[in-house]
Amino acid sequence: MDTAAAVPPGTTGDTADQTAAPAEPSPLRSRAAALRNPRLDPYWLAGALFLAYTTLSVCRYRRMATMSWDLGIFEQAIRAYAHLQAPVADLKGPGAHILGDHFSPVTALVAPFYRVFPTPVTLLVVQAALFALSAVPVARLAAHLLGRGRGLLIGVAYGLSWGIQRAVDFDFHEVAFAMPLLAFALEAVVRERWYRAMLWTAPLVLVKEDLGATVAAIGTVILLRSWGRRDARLSALAIGLAAFGVIASALALGVVIPEFNGSGDYAYWKKMEDGEATATIPLDTALRTLAWVLLPTAGLLALRSPLLLAAVPTLGWRFVSHDDHYWGTDWHYNAVLMPVVFLALVDAIHRSRRSRRSWLAAYARQLPIAVAAAGVALTSSLPLYGLTEPDTYRKPAAVADAERVLGEIPDDATVEANVGPISRLTDRCRVFWVGDTRGIAPDYIAMKEDEPRSPQHMTDYARQLHPDEEYRLVGAAGGVYVLKRVGGDRA
Repeated sequence: MDTAAAVPPGTTGDTADQTAAPAEPSPLRSRAAALRNPRLDPYWLAGALFLAYTTLSVCRYRRMATMSWDLGIFEQAIRAYAHLQAPVADLKGPGAHILGDHFSPVTALVAPFYRVFPTPVTLLVVQAALFALSAVPVARLAAHLLGRGRGLLIGVAYGLSWGIQRAVDFDFHEVAFAMPLLAFALEAVVRERWYRAMLWTAPLVLVKEDLGATVAAIGTVILLRSWGRRDARLSALAIGLAAFGVIASALALGVVIPEFNGSGDYAYWKKMEDGEATATIPLDTALRTLAWVLLPTAGLLALRSPLLLAAVPTLGWRFVSHDDHYWGTDWHYNAVLMPVVFLALVDAIHRSRRSRRSWLAAYARQLPIAVAAAGVALTSSLPLYGLTEPDTYRKPAAVADAERVLGEIPDDATVEANVGPISRLTDRCRVFWVGDTRGIAPDYIAMKEDEPRSPQHMTDYARQLHPDEEYRLVGAAGGVYVLKRVGGDRA
């Protein structure tokens, strides 16, 4: 049979081939293409940061490299919340109500997760998730205003910023909740979604008592940026938000905290008073901290954005304080500045790219890659670099030995401890800070010492702590010493 007969009349074989329906992409390719959607970039970045932050925190916990007592304090409070009890943190003093120290009721949100997974690791994972979540609005706004490539660069720079890395490497802290709230609020401000910005801002007063001032600052920023609209209702709400922040902080500092601690005062005022002053921040220290906040993160360009006003309250109380722990770049104190600085940077770049000053426009266009490069370079001396070192993932034999000794302490025992053993005990025992049991003779004393100690040295130290009690050493391994009160066995 002639093959031409198979072709419809008036149609050539070539034409028939050209009009054939194109092959549909396979479902697998369609899903892969959907996952590469630019709108998902911020979420992929947040997922990668979550894995990095969680690995860093959990590995540090496994190595028993806890830096302070904060993880234990928050676990005690959250453990109480999880069992619908008053949030007592005995590490701050027997029976101490956590809301009498800092007004941070937001930490109760961790309680349902802790009830299911009753371990300090739960707190570290939640903190990692909150830090990672805060990268979403930063990268999303940057991509929206500056393009996909620059958006990713800004997001990476934010995720690797030194302020966040220091906080991730620290114990759990309530400021983790401020990070996404600040980031989503300031993103909404730049996008001129004023009411959404206010809704994200207001809950900051539940994170910590000083953040009411930050709420007031963001209310002021909203007022300034929306002024040209001549919207009386919006202006009134912005002023109301600022007033709400001031009033909330005043009530927390002057009424709520003193009521819960029973002293009638806010204990941290003494760090601001001249009579208790041990030091005043040197000018070079203040300038060095400001340089770290503004140079590697934003190349100083963030100074061109009014959003930077939201950083003033935090820097203000830290520099006014006479406690030198607040002045520098360690610990977690700079974390809340990072969302502010990076979103101010995005805003400033967007504004400056259209500047008539050609040098400023060129500088703004190149800054995303510069801050990303700075973040990567500085990471070589920051905590996340530890993820490249094999020892990070190894649990030392000494830690396993120490955990075995601490495991001899029965559940629900009362224990007096220093930093090392705390986070291995607060999920199952009532734990006091060493030297602050206020007349309570604990069943056990657990101490981690950097230098080897003799049994006699440890029992003598126990006698200094509790002259009317007798303790004997019942276990020592991995630098941890456990002493039991004679006649105090609760097993």
